[in-house]
Amino acid sequence: MKIALSGTHKVGKTTLAENLLTQLPGYKLHKEPYYELEESGHIFSEIPDTDDFIKQFEHSVQQIQQSGHNTIFDRCPIDMLAYIHALEPNKNIESRFKTAQILLSEIDLLVFVPIETPDIISCQKSDLPKLRAKVNAILENWIYDLGIDVIEVNGELPHRLDQVLKKVKG
Repeated sequence: MKIALSGTHKVGKTTLAENLLTQLPGYKLHKEPYYELEESGHIFSEIPDTDDFIKQFEHSVQQIQQSGHNTIFDRCPIDMLAYIHALEPNKNIESRFKTAQILLSEIDLLVFVPIETPDIISCQKSDLPKLRAKVNAILENWIYDLGIDVIEVNGELPHRLDQVLKKVKG
C-alpha cells in the first residue's frame, strides 16, 4: 500500500507516521517535504510563504512519483495546496490541484489528522495558530472530494494507530 498522512501542522502526523512504520514491516517512510528539502540544503523563509509551499508541493509530487509500494508519506501535495490557498486565496492553483488529484489516485489510503476539540496538541503563538486553523478547514473541505479512500483519525496516538492499522489490515 501507499499511505499518505494529511493535516495541518501540529496535529501529530509525524508521530503517527513514525509509529506506523514500526508496525508495518517492509514499509518506507518519506519525511515531510519541508524536512527533506531542509536536509538537502534548501533554506526556507522564517515565516513560510507561498513560494516555500510551492517548493514543498513539487517535492511532494516527486516523492509520490518516485515511490514504490509499501510507502508512508508524512504529508502529501494537497496539504501544500491548502497552505497556499490559506495564504493567498486568490492565487490560481487549479493546475496544481489537478496534478495533486492525479497523483493521489496512486495513494491507497489517505489518513486525515484533523485538529481535535479539545485540541490535544499544544500550539504556541509562534506556531501560527490562525494559519493552522485555516489549513485544517480547507483540508476538511477538500479531502473527501479527491476520489480516494480516506480515514479520519482521532484520539491519543494508540487509538489513532489502531484506527489506521485496522483499515490497512482489512
